[in-house]
Amino acid sequence: MSMYAAVQTWVLHLEGCQSLKDKRSVLQSLKAELRRKLNVSVAEVGAQDLWQRAELACAAVGSDRRVVDEMLRTADGIVEAADGVRIIDTVVTQV
Repeated sequence: MSMYAAVQTWVLHLEGCQSLKDKRSVLQSLKAELRRKLNVSVAEVGAQDLWQRAELACAAVGSDRRVVDEMLRTADGIVEAADGVRIIDTVVTQV
């Protein structure tokens, strides 16, 4: 039995945020959508003290590499489509 795991990390610019409270609201909504639609683990992993910058990571695990890769492509589309969020950088790490 084989297992495939990957983590995708985004560096984000949150243009409309004027406070950490604004940032928290945007990220909570985005994390909830990723969890609900893809059943993945999601966490804010950096830039936690900056209002308009965030680092978000999403982990996916499965028995088929193609399924995990497709899940992360879908996650990337969700992040890209989120209101008030612009992707600055993306890194995928295969575990």
